[in-house]
Amino acid sequence: MEESPKLRREDFPAFPFEPYPIQIDFMSFLYESLNRGGVAMLESPTGTGKTLSIICSALQWIVDQRKRQQPQCEKATSDTKSRDYDEEPDWMRDFVAADAQQKEEKRGKRLVRGHGDTGRKTPSIEFKSAGKKTECPSGEDDAEFLLDDYESEDESWETGYRGGSKRKACRDLDSSSSDDDADEEEEVSPKVYFTSRTHSQLSQFVKEFRKTVFASEINLACLASRKNLCINPEVMKLGNANQMNERCLELQRSRHNSKIKVQHDDKKVQGRKSSCGCPMLKKHNSRKSFKDKIRELGALDIEDLYQLGSKNGTCPYYGSRDMVRASDLVVLPYQSLLQKSSRESLGLNLKNNIVVIDEAHNLADSLTNMYNAKITSAQLKQVLSHLQIYLDKFRSRLGASNRRYIQILIVVAKSFLRLLLGQQDDNSIFNSCPAESTPVQEHDSDVSMTINEFLFSLDIDNINFAKVVQYVKESNIMHKVSGYGLKLISSQISLGDVDNQRINTDGSIVSSFQALADVFLQLTNKDNEGRIVLSRQKLSNSRKIVEAHLKYVMLSGERIFTEIMNQVHAVVLTGGTLQPIEETRVRLFPDLSIDQVHFFACKHIVPPESILPIAVSCGPSGLSFDFSYNSRRCPSMIEELGRLIANLVAIIPEGVVVFFSSFEYQGQVYNTWQSAGIIQKILKKKRLFREPRNSTDVEAVLNEYKECIESSGSISKSDPGISGAILLAVVGGKISEGINFSDGMGRCVVMVGLPYPSLFDVELSERIKHIERLGGTPETALTASCSSNNTEAIHSGFNVLKCCKQRGKEYYENLCMKAVNQSIGRAIRHINDYAAVLLVDSRYACNSSNQRLSRPADKLPLWIRDRLVFATGSYGEVHRLLFKFYQLNRQKART
Repeated sequence: MEESPKLRREDFPAFPFEPYPIQIDFMSFLYESLNRGGVAMLESPTGTGKTLSIICSALQWIVDQRKRQQPQCEKATSDTKSRDYDEEPDWMRDFVAADAQQKEEKRGKRLVRGHGDTGRKTPSIEFKSAGKKTECPSGEDDAEFLLDDYESEDESWETGYRGGSKRKACRDLDSSSSDDDADEEEEVSPKVYFTSRTHSQLSQFVKEFRKTVFASEINLACLASRKNLCINPEVMKLGNANQMNERCLELQRSRHNSKIKVQHDDKKVQGRKSSCGCPMLKKHNSRKSFKDKIRELGALDIEDLYQLGSKNGTCPYYGSRDMVRASDLVVLPYQSLLQKSSRESLGLNLKNNIVVIDEAHNLADSLTNMYNAKITSAQLKQVLSHLQIYLDKFRSRLGASNRRYIQILIVVAKSFLRLLLGQQDDNSIFNSCPAESTPVQEHDSDVSMTINEFLFSLDIDNINFAKVVQYVKESNIMHKVSGYGLKLISSQISLGDVDNQRINTDGSIVSSFQALADVFLQLTNKDNEGRIVLSRQKLSNSRKIVEAHLKYVMLSGERIFTEIMNQVHAVVLTGGTLQPIEETRVRLFPDLSIDQVHFFACKHIVPPESILPIAVSCGPSGLSFDFSYNSRRCPSMIEELGRLIANLVAIIPEGVVVFFSSFEYQGQVYNTWQSAGIIQKILKKKRLFREPRNSTDVEAVLNEYKECIESSGSISKSDPGISGAILLAVVGGKISEGINFSDGMGRCVVMVGLPYPSLFDVELSERIKHIERLGGTPETALTASCSSNNTEAIHSGFNVLKCCKQRGKEYYENLCMKAVNQSIGRAIRHINDYAAVLLVDSRYACNSSNQRLSRPADKLPLWIRDRLVFATGSYGEVHRLLFKFYQLNRQKART
């Protein structure tokens, strides 16, 4: 009798170091969860070796599974072959053998012809270029832009035609031109898909993977965006990710076609040969050698792939995609795995495989945000002008179905545009909303509607948007119309008619079409899964709308995530701060009870004396800290914070990171400190840096900050008063997400206030209402706040929160505390590290005066919560604690 596999495993030989007990517990729990299948959530603080633990446990499970499957597969194959051979009649075996021999002969002939080494007469091949004319678009020269005849499924049911172009089937454009010729490798299963939010986190994962013995035993494929992997200078110079994607696909569409005349045995055969317009994709042999080189070098991260592709002259974006089928471990960004269209485009097979989602603390919001769709008034004008010009030009040459669908697109685009420009009838549901009856201001309040309300308001509820989406996808209208428009623009420029305003050329034409197609797709969702948000911006003291957009906001992630869960063997969510898990369960997999979700949480590996978290209630002059929305801008409050920081930099060694709720507030604090002379006091002790708004400038600031910390010893010799640096950062900025402040980079992390998101945001209000409805609160109770007598729409968010009983309030609170936990988790990165964490606000130390919200400190990570000190007395208490803490740890570091 076959022995059933053990659910739990305690030894993981691939771990490159002696694991700590909590790491063994983590790996054992993950291994057991993979055996059970389903959903597991594992919470492990940053700096506890979480990534290595995931790699060594998940891949050990894969190896063990393969060992268990191998004897069974061999036995099954042997039995099948024996049985089939015995049961087959002679004529069948002879037929199969002959058929195999014929296939082998044909294959041999193809290979011989390919190398031109044959005893027979080599066929002469003559190329007749299709040519390219430069005249103005007219007559036959426009044939390339003419749409193929189109029939939908319903229109051709009698003939059994599936739908789409009658001349040619629609081909997936997001694949390289030589995909058809590429050798199809066998799909490896089971495999692990590891996904995280940023490319830097994926590169870090690959670096950790290389430390293990699996690096020489397991095939790894690392996927990334074109922006990170493209090596074509023409595409790279565009910079913008969307434009790079479009240009890449455009190059693949613009294949130069040549007629091939093959002469052999007095017979002439005409065929066609096509090659991709991108020089990095033309050579199939280069792509094969690229794959071979990756296998030779082992695990490569994104930067390695880019360098290898640049050296070989082979596209690393498509080259890495070629590796997926034969890989045991696939590392890829969120978008590539969690978005259905991306999975289909990449050809990812999740069936019976493992999906590990890292940094999953905000997974539900990240998932739903991927399915948002937005189009601006400028984009609608652009699409509309191109459609009208195209229809005017080709009306007589288009089939009836194409004309009808183009007319539908024009009608819908006009309806959207009239709405955005405020040209609806007076009885429109949008114009009757209280937000639209307020006095004209620079930013009109956003208005939200359900899909049905939106469609009925525009009188387009009779349009089948599922069929429109299918038409846009299969007919290739997006590229035909935009291609003709671009050619028309080129001819106008060449003729000097640059002032011709018939066509709008602002931005990318294809991007505008794609934005409209994305909105169409989301209009096919269920009515309760999302909301339509209308946003307009007007000039002050004017009714003129200068900017407007229409946005579909996805609220429900259940259906999206269920599609993944139904395919995979197991889904694993990991992160430093996953609690409360109930919110994630309700939003993504409500059909599972809390007992069916395997949850694990571990403490930090650092000893208690290496962490000092303090809730600071008052400043040096005794003023109680209150950074709530109504109090935080008070000059006295900001100056009291400045006095606290000026005292802290005198006793904290090396680096201090201070987090503010927004860039705007960071700027206001800095200016107030400057005017009050506090900046000058700080600079006597430490150099000061500020996180820039532009994320591309962050790296330079961090490098300078790091250099200042590392050279603090030499600086103190020249100026004994200065030691280290202070960095003013922003919650939700790049520094708060994924940047490690280990050792001297972060000896103290200061969190100023509680960074609750703005309730003025209509999208947030709709999300809160949606989550509250999941708890059974009636829709009428939530919408009552919007129909109140209060005409100021900015208060609607607060009214919604007041109407919530439980889940909506908890979600709002969790958004704040998850941001806090992510920020303070930047420090303490290894067992020998030490740091203090200061939570500066009196609300951390006591229950909220408003009973709607619970105690914030209760939602801190366990490793912080267990050691938290509530300093409710004078500042002197904080000063003494910090002085002893740093004195003890510096002495400990010397020994």
